[in-house]
Amino acid sequence: MSFKSIVRELREMKDGIGSMSKRGVEGKHWRNRTRSHIAPDVATSEPIEQGHWANLPPELLLDIIRRVEESETSWPARNVVVFCASVCKSWRDITKEIVKTPEECGRLTFPISLKQPGPRDSPIQCFIKRDRATSIYRMYFGLTPSENENDKLLLAAKRIRRATRTGFLISLVADDFSRASNTFVGKLRSNFLGTKFTIYDSQPPNDAAVQQNIRSSRRFHAKQVSPKLPACSYSIATITYELNVLRTRGPRRMHCVMHSIPVSSILEGGAAPTPTSFPHSPNENISPSLPDSKGNEPVTDFSSSSLVASPRSAPVFGEPLILKNKAPRWHEQLQCWCLNFKGRVTVASVKNFQLVAAVDQSDNVPTAEQEKVILQFGKIGKDIFTMDYRYPLCAFQAFAICLSSFDTKPACE
Repeated sequence: MSFKSIVRELREMKDGIGSMSKRGVEGKHWRNRTRSHIAPDVATSEPIEQGHWANLPPELLLDIIRRVEESETSWPARNVVVFCASVCKSWRDITKEIVKTPEECGRLTFPISLKQPGPRDSPIQCFIKRDRATSIYRMYFGLTPSENENDKLLLAAKRIRRATRTGFLISLVADDFSRASNTFVGKLRSNFLGTKFTIYDSQPPNDAAVQQNIRSSRRFHAKQVSPKLPACSYSIATITYELNVLRTRGPRRMHCVMHSIPVSSILEGGAAPTPTSFPHSPNENISPSLPDSKGNEPVTDFSSSSLVASPRSAPVFGEPLILKNKAPRWHEQLQCWCLNFKGRVTVASVKNFQLVAAVDQSDNVPTAEQEKVILQFGKIGKDIFTMDYRYPLCAFQAFAICLSSFDTKPACE
C-alpha cells in the first residue's frame, strides 16, 4: 500500500472521527522533503507543531505505520517511513517505536541507523563512487549503481590534503562538510606516511559512554556553531598498514583496532555499542574539557589505555575488537593474489580487501566467527567500488575504513 493511498483513506475517514482537532498547521513538515531524511534523528531548532493528524486514534495510527514499515523494505520506497516520522511528534514517536535497528531487521531507515551495527546474518550491501575532480566519495545503498541515478545516498566524504597528513571529512550530505553543521558525522585522519589512520566520531559510541570533560572548540566562533551541537571528536578506531618496503610479502596488510567495540561483541550473547539518537544538546552525555594546545576540537580517546587511566573516562569495554585483512592465496594460472568476493568484486586492485576478526585462542571465539568476513571492499569499475559490512561494524565505521584504502601508500605495497 502506497503512502498516498493511505493518506487518501485517512482523509475519507476524517469526517467520521469526531475527536479531530483543527489546531496548528499540518503543512509545515511537508514543504521541504529534500531534508526530511534527517528530521527523525537530527535535532531541529524549532519545535514540531502538532496538527490535526496528531489526534488520529493511536490504535489506527499504529496499525497504519506498521503496515507501511513492513511493505516498504528498500530505498527509495522506504523514504515513506521517514515521511511518516516527519508529520508530527506523535507520528514520530510511534514510527521510532516500530522501526528496529539494522542488527534486528537488516534495514537502514533513519540517519542514526548509519551509526548502529549491521545485521549478524547477512551483510548490508553498498557501493562507493569516487569523484576525482572534487575529491568527494559518495556511499550509496544498493548492489550496483542504477541507470536513473536515483540511488540512496548514505554518506559522503571529502578528501583534504595537508602538508603533513591527509584527512577525510564525512557528512550525511555531499554539499556540506562543515564541522559546524548538523550533518557532520565524523572524520578520518592519517599520519605523515599514510600508514596509520584514526577514525573520529562526532558523538560517543553509545548514549552513556562519555563522562570525560569536553568543551566546545575554540576553532569555531560562538555564532558559527549550533548551540545544539557539541564541537568535539571521539577517537573510536585506529587503522594501521604494515610497512612492506621490499615488497616481499604480497598485498597490503592492515589491522583495525576498534576501541569502541569489545571483542566480546562477536561472542554469543555479546553486544556492540548501539546509539539511539544524535546528541540534542552540548550537555547531553558530555561535560566540559579543554581543547588541545593548537586549538583543535577536544578529542576523547576510547583506546584501552585511556579507559583505564582516567577514573572519569568512558566505561571500560574490555579488550577491543581487532580486525585483520584475510590472507589472499596465490593463483598460479592468473599469477596474482586472489580472494573470494562471491561476485561482488570484478576488477583486480591493490585496494581490494576483506576483514575478519583477529582473536587469541584464549578468547574462545568459534571458528565460524573467526572466518566470517565482517567488511569487504573492492573495485567493480572505474571509480566505482562495492562495500559490504555486517555486525559489529556500522556503516560509518565501515565507510571510514574503506576511505583509508584510497590513500596512496608506496611503503606498504
